[in-house]
Amino acid sequence: MEPTSNATARSYLDFQGLGELRGQAARDGKSALRETAQQFEALFLQMMMKSMRDSIEKSELTSSPHADTFEAMFDKELSMAMAKRGAVGLADMLVDVQSRQMGSVSSTADALAAREAGTLQKGLPLNPAQSGLSLQPKPAALGALQFPGAPIPMSRVPGLAPRSLP
Repeated sequence: MEPTSNATARSYLDFQGLGELRGQAARDGKSALRETAQQFEALFLQMMMKSMRDSIEKSELTSSPHADTFEAMFDKELSMAMAKRGAVGLADMLVDVQSRQMGSVSSTADALAAREAGTLQKGLPLNPAQSGLSLQPKPAALGALQFPGAPIPMSRVPGLAPRSLP
């Protein structure tokens, strides 16, 4: 039997372990990053397997509430094992991205101090200015059809040659 004093959750449904993991992340975010990423990957895989199972048509002979419960428990354990093994690599990617972001700003107090000092990199605007397309035709396009290649004069297009009016 595992000791309960460890600060990591064995499952994403272990609320006491997740609370301890949250406390560890508040004290030192980098140490809890790997476990948190694995928990997220396990939850993602479990949801993916549930969606895959839901896409299979059930019959009266093979479907029962007991079988559904067993399949859900099996999917949960399988997703946890796959996440611990790093089968998909989602946790590794999350750890890499978050490590880079955590390296730039180590705490909220540091971020606020950098913001006040004006050294914090500005983000993207919420409503960027949009530039529209001009509705005015280009002068070169008035007498020719535009194709991906060179323009073709209207006089050379069959049936579109200018006619003289009587």
